[in-house]
Amino acid sequence: QVQLVESGGGLVQPGGSLRLSCAASRSILSIDAMGWYRQTPGKQRELVASITSDGSTNYADSVKGRVTISRDNAKNTVYLEMDSLKPEDTAVYYCNAHLIRSWGEEIDYWGQGTQVTVSS
Repeated sequence: QVQLVESGGGLVQPGGSLRLSCAASRSILSIDAMGWYRQTPGKQRELVASITSDGSTNYADSVKGRVTISRDNAKNTVYLEMDSLKPEDTAVYYCNAHLIRSWGEEIDYWGQGTQVTVSS
C-alpha cells in the first residue's frame, strides 16, 4: 500500500509558476515509477510527467520545456515544477505511484488530486 498526498495547487496567472508536491507514505526508492497526471471534466486522465526509480524522466509533449519532475528520496516526495503556465494547463493534478511486483503484476496508487487553475 502507498498513500500519496498532493499539495501546492492553486490559482495562478498565465505565465506564472507553481510547484506541486507529492508525499508518499513509504520509501519512493521502492516504487518503480512516480508520475503526475491531470484531468479536466469530460476528458481522460493524461500523463504530464513521470520519473523512474533510477531517475529517468518522461514528459508529455504539451509540457516539455515548461515542466520539471524531480524527486527527493530522503523526503519520499516527488515534485512537479511548472513554469510559463497556460490556461490550458488548468486541471486537477494527480500523483501516481506505479509498482511492478516480482511476478509481473502492476499496481497503481493515486493521490486525491490538487486543483491547478491558470487564469487572469
